[in-house]
Amino acid sequence: MAKDTPPRWDRKMQQRLARGEAAALGELYDRFASLVHSQAHRMLDDESAADLVTREVFGYVWENPDAYDPKQGSMRSWVARLTHRQSVRRLRGTAPSAFAQEYEDGTADDGSGTDGAEDTVAREELEERVRRATASARADYIVASMPAPLRAALELAYIQRRDYRQTAADLGVTEDEARRRLRLGLQLLSTANTRPLEGSSPPGYGRAL
Repeated sequence: MAKDTPPRWDRKMQQRLARGEAAALGELYDRFASLVHSQAHRMLDDESAADLVTREVFGYVWENPDAYDPKQGSMRSWVARLTHRQSVRRLRGTAPSAFAQEYEDGTADDGSGTDGAEDTVAREELEERVRRATASARADYIVASMPAPLRAALELAYIQRRDYRQTAADLGVTEDEARRRLRLGLQLLSTANTRPLEGSSPPGYGRAL
């Protein structure tokens, strides 16, 4: 997958959306729909919910193109942030309705009674789920956005469980280069505050990385 789209494309796309060009929305959807859906699915673990979030995100973009500020980053990053925000709202919507309403209104019980204690536990569990989903989604986004050589090395190591020698052979590079790509990829992933690709270390790496 390509890195973030050029700012010029982003600005032109925003202008086209603001003019109400349906073709622009179609182009945007073709470019980013897979990113939105995969990120939402990773966070929600539900195909139907991910479909709904995808529709909501592009509906929001269509109705609010001026909400995008090119100075704050690429349109790809903006769309990813919208997806994250909407997915978190969906996650919080899975809480019991009374608790969800209290959470949104800021009127939750003070925890002095049994119901308050249960609400506190529910809130903590919900926020932990949101935190894990956020970290996983960020890791997905980082992997999708990193240069193709780094992404390919990580996928071989952590998904196909190839050791660095096998990774080097599969990629047609030296073992030192395979190690370098993995090291750089892992450094990028470390900013997601989660374990690489939600897995353990690949075989044959250990401290050598």
